[in-house]
Amino acid sequence: MMQYPLKEKIGHPDLFVGRSREFKNFNQWLEKMPQELSKSRVILARRKSGKTVFVQRLFNQLWSANGQIVPFYFSVPETKMWLGNFAIRYYRTFASQYISFLERNPELVRQPLSLEKIKKYAEEKNLMLFVDDVELLLKQGNNHDAMWETAYSAPHRYASVYDRRVVVIIDEFQYLTQFVYPDQLFQAPVIESMPGSFHEVVESKVAPMLVTGSYISWLLEICMRYLEAGRLTKWYMSPYLPPDEGLQAVYKYAELNGEPVTNETAVLINQLCLSDPFFISCVIQSFYEGRVLDTTEGVINTVNYEITFRKSELSETWKEYIEMTLPKINDIHSKKILLHLSKYNQREWTPRELKQELQLDMPLEKIQEKLHLMVESDLIMQGSADIDYQGLQDGTLYLVLRHRFEKEIATFAPDFRHDFQLELDALKKDKQRLQGMLNQLSGKMAEYQLATHFRSHKRFALSDYFRGVQDETRLNIIEVKLRVILQRADGKALELDVVAESDCGRVVLVEVKKWQRPVGAEVMTDFWEKVQLYQQQHPDQLVLAAVLSLGGFTAEALAAGEAHGIGLTEQIEWV
Repeated sequence: MMQYPLKEKIGHPDLFVGRSREFKNFNQWLEKMPQELSKSRVILARRKSGKTVFVQRLFNQLWSANGQIVPFYFSVPETKMWLGNFAIRYYRTFASQYISFLERNPELVRQPLSLEKIKKYAEEKNLMLFVDDVELLLKQGNNHDAMWETAYSAPHRYASVYDRRVVVIIDEFQYLTQFVYPDQLFQAPVIESMPGSFHEVVESKVAPMLVTGSYISWLLEICMRYLEAGRLTKWYMSPYLPPDEGLQAVYKYAELNGEPVTNETAVLINQLCLSDPFFISCVIQSFYEGRVLDTTEGVINTVNYEITFRKSELSETWKEYIEMTLPKINDIHSKKILLHLSKYNQREWTPRELKQELQLDMPLEKIQEKLHLMVESDLIMQGSADIDYQGLQDGTLYLVLRHRFEKEIATFAPDFRHDFQLELDALKKDKQRLQGMLNQLSGKMAEYQLATHFRSHKRFALSDYFRGVQDETRLNIIEVKLRVILQRADGKALELDVVAESDCGRVVLVEVKKWQRPVGAEVMTDFWEKVQLYQQQHPDQLVLAAVLSLGGFTAEALAAGEAHGIGLTEQIEWV
């Protein structure tokens, strides 16, 4: 059973959607760890790309699995810290999470033990390595370097002595260079070389590291200078999900936020937001006063607001990146270069090509200097050669840059509403493609799609979608619930996938099976038990029952459905 001892930044666990590519790769990495075959890694991604919640979910999965790998998660604070306090904080976090894993006590992840309580536990369990470390930390006094060495080396030492594997997850690793001071008053220079502490342990195969950072160029420079580039395998995490996972995110976010959408507008939100889960969440939780997401016009207006209003969550997120660079490149030529590279980001450009393409009246050396500043600020990336530069594969950034710079460059402001309407028109013309997008997702989200369909389509008969339904009453659905729990007299819990209530006193109960194989008679029997129990508990409602099975039905299941008057279908026309 999945547990969440580490509270994830995303909030409700169901808000985490997708990342199947990342999980496949990192699970393979973790599987090799017991054989000491896994090398330390670094995840490189801009802010709001999902890297923090991804590594937090990895922690929770490993903790829940209770296998051979002990997870350790530490997020470097973005605040000034004295080295002595930082060493104790790091060690307390590690020791508490290690003990939490051994004792299956999630509270120790959320509230680390004091050094004294760690020592007491270790003495009771005869774990002398803990006892020795705590005594050293308490006695070392002003020897803060020794305190820190005791702390950062602990995962490797414990994994070696106790024959376990520890994965050391350090989030926002780059802040180690900026916020740790050798004195309590923060008057001495910051210890920029802090990452170098891990120079040796980063090669550990019993306690490999997984570090992340939100500033790619900065983090790469740290890895090169202090850890040597080859000691960390790089993984670039895209902020975007595959289209089907992005659409899944739309349904999940809308459901959990109680925001009405239709199956058509769900596809439109996903397309306009480029399958970016952060962008999608900004739109669904937007402060735009005219936010209406169950109409195409409402979606277009809300997405436009998030891009163009400078105080929107989306715009504020990119402000830091852009403002960091603007003082250095605050001229028309630099903005023109940045916008051009972001627009044509599928190819690399040299300073000479940019000078010719954009008719820039400046020396090549000056162009390259500006390009280098943009690379340092993570607005573009270095190409395959030193003189090659490329725009980020980031459509969200391009939209924000267009809003900020296009009027200044081209003398007219971008009309995003018009652009979005063109995308919508193209989507509507190809209804088969739209239906295909939704069908592709049915294997993951059929119950969400069905619930969305019930909410957004008024006055329909259940027989319009499910064959074998005798009741032809036109339903006006007023409430739809997913995963409704029924309690039997013997205490056993049964679950209904979809419960949709109509204002006429009828209620539709739907069993959703996303199997690739046909369902058999036993499924129909189990579902019929749920229907009868629901009817007993709600005698004032008229129950209509139906089953959606994407894999079809066996002959026995068809007969059972007919005998009980259960509506059956293998597919719903979602749009």
